[in-house]
Amino acid sequence: MNKVLFVCVVAIALGGCMSIGNQTLKAENEQTISEKMVEGTTTMNEVRSMFGSPLETNFTDGGLEIWKYVLSDVSSDAINYIPIINLFGGSASGTKKELVVLFDDNNIVKRFAMAESDVKTKTGFMN
Repeated sequence: MNKVLFVCVVAIALGGCMSIGNQTLKAENEQTISEKMVEGTTTMNEVRSMFGSPLETNFTDGGLEIWKYVLSDVSSDAINYIPIINLFGGSASGTKKELVVLFDDNNIVKRFAMAESDVKTKTGFMN
């Protein structure tokens, strides 16, 4: 019986966490990114080797390439585990990290920006 209870507790705990996006951003922040990338020096190939392929690629009006990397790391809030109440609405909270890199005509980093923000999502018809 104790093994069944343990498995249920672990399943509930793991079911409450979700991480979507580029996992290499998990340990990164503005300072660590600034230490790894240098505007005017770091190449497109170096960025790809550090972070992999971007989630999104866009181009400026002038034809410069922009890469975007995103990581959302959220966990279920406590209200989700309250029977009956969770039927009316639930929520999850965590952080979102976003790295945007602009390359020049020679595939060298022209500019980059790293942002981290708190996120909260709500579900259900009461939210």
